[in-house]
Order: sequence, then C-alpha cells, then structure tokens
Amino acid sequence: MSATPAHANVVAPTTDRRFYLFNAVVSVLALGFLFWLLVVRSARPDAGVDLRFLPAVNASLNALSGCLLSLGFIFIKQKKPHLHRYCMVAAFASSGLFLVSYIVYHYVHGDTKFTGEGAIRAIYFAILVSHILLSTLIVPGALAAFWFAGTRRFVLHKKVTRLLLPAWLYVSVTGVVIFFLLRSWGLSAA
Repeated sequence: MSATPAHANVVAPTTDRRFYLFNAVVSVLALGFLFWLLVVRSARPDAGVDLRFLPAVNASLNALSGCLLSLGFIFIKQKKPHLHRYCMVAAFASSGLFLVSYIVYHYVHGDTKFTGEGAIRAIYFAILVSHILLSTLIVPGALAAFWFAGTRRFVLHKKVTRLLLPAWLYVSVTGVVIFFLLRSWGLSAA
C-alpha cells in the first residue's frame, strides 16, 4: 500500500497568489467594462440590427442558472458530488452566456429605462440596486469556488459558497423579476 504524501493536495502559496491576482484582474476588468458600457458609453444603435428579443433570452438564462444552482445545492446535500459538479459548471456556463448576451444587447440598444411610476418605481429600483450590488460578487466568488473545489480544498470552497450561493440565487431570481417588471410597467430604450 503506497502512502500519499501529506503535501499531495496542497497548493503552493505562489499558485494561490497567482490565482488571487488573476481573479482580481478578471473581476475588475469585467466590472470596469460593464461600467463603461452602461454608464460612460453613449448608445449608438446599429440600424438594421434588432436584438430586442435578447432580454427574454437573458431572463431565461437567469432562470436556468437559478434552477441549476438549486439542483446543485440539493445534490451536494444528497452527497452526489458528480451531479453537483455538473450543475455548478452548467450554472456558470449559463451565467456566462447571460453576460455575453447582456453585453451584446446593451452595446447595440443601450440602456433600458423603466417608465413605471409611483410605488412600483421605488420597488423596481430597490430590486435593481440590490441586484447590481450583489452581482458584483458573482464573478470573483464563482472563480474562487471553482478554484477551491478544483484544488480539493473543500473547507474553503464551502466557506465561499455559503456567501456565494444566496447572492447568486438572488441575482438570478431578481434578473427574471426585473425583466417582468420592465415588461409589465412599460419600458423604453434610451
């Protein structure tokens, strides 16, 4: 019987530092690009390209992510790590597709204005602000969760996902809610 060295599953501190640097750079670049796209850049809709169907696709991808996250949580509680892993990778892929679709839509059509008035306007913006703030945690949190799982440091993986899962689920669900609020109470493209 061969003994596994105690250091076999230990990641070198320099490897961790490289990952943390990578995670920080990717997260800052992603957030910076989204800020530029949504706040700084003026919309220049391209005549002849109509992508107004994409918000429905985005809401569907958010709903799919939420379902996959929930299934992944159920599977890990049932001690089915292989099914958990499939669901988490699929949720990450679904969220990644959402991000690409979201960027393409906003690049072509610009910002979407909520035209509802009264109490629904306050509700919409409360949901939107909390959605935006929590969404900033998803990229760095998901990358960290994958890193710790991939390096078999499940204690750290669990610590990250205790915060990440509720935030990611909230962002997924409120993404769908925001879509329906825009559709129900009117919207106009910038």
